[in-house]
Amino acid sequence: MITEFLSYGFVQRGLLAGSLVAAACALLGVFLVLKRLSLIGDGMSHVCLTGVAAALLTAMNPVYVSIPVVMISSLGIMKLARKFRIYGDAAIGIVSAAGLSVGLLLTALAGGFNTDLLGYLFGSILTVTCTEVMLCVVLLLGVLAGLFIFYRELVVTCFDEPFACTRGVPAEWLNAGLVMITSVAVVLAFKVVGIFLISALIIIPPVSALLVSRTFKQVLWRAVLFGVGSVWGGVYASFVFNIPSGATIIFINLLFLCGSYVYSKLGDGNAR
Repeated sequence: MITEFLSYGFVQRGLLAGSLVAAACALLGVFLVLKRLSLIGDGMSHVCLTGVAAALLTAMNPVYVSIPVVMISSLGIMKLARKFRIYGDAAIGIVSAAGLSVGLLLTALAGGFNTDLLGYLFGSILTVTCTEVMLCVVLLLGVLAGLFIFYRELVVTCFDEPFACTRGVPAEWLNAGLVMITSVAVVLAFKVVGIFLISALIIIPPVSALLVSRTFKQVLWRAVLFGVGSVWGGVYASFVFNIPSGATIIFINLLFLCGSYVYSKLGDGNAR
């Protein structure tokens, strides 16, 4: 069964793209969770609907349309929070509501929900193209390069941003860069789990890893392990039982989270 499962080209592309995106989302999610910016993924995912609907309305590629739309929106969230002194979660809520409402209006203009749009809403990992796989490779390489170059600065800003600023760390620029690359990850992830479930792929693996890790580096690699493992388990389960892959991936993430919580209570693994 497993050999047959792995013999299909579309499965291989789906697993590769899903693994790359899950790894990138897990690494980014660790910093977003610790910075209390995890809900920004939820806000960006709603804005994705605007990009996808606009792409379908204009017969363009949803990925290429959504990336600039989501990146601009993410900067809008930071601008609202900083310039107008709106709390971060309120700014996320405003941009999220705006993105969702505009997306629904464009969807209506495009003729309502169709098969293509539903695939983006709920995930369609087995329809990933070779071009999208290459974009996922570039995304993960970008995330790893950023971690390699700015690892120390990112860690310091996670735990004491005011102190980091006094030491000359450009925290504002780091946050902007983190949010921008998260925007790209969110767009590439909507083929994997769907627009409505993207935030779970960013939040759940890091939280699971935080429950069972003692060091920061353990949190990073265990978050990646949970994220990639959920993709492989979810895609295989969806293939065997003929169930939606996106929802199955997130369900397996929830199982990992439950297992991590039980282990943190019964064992001695605790990152905090």
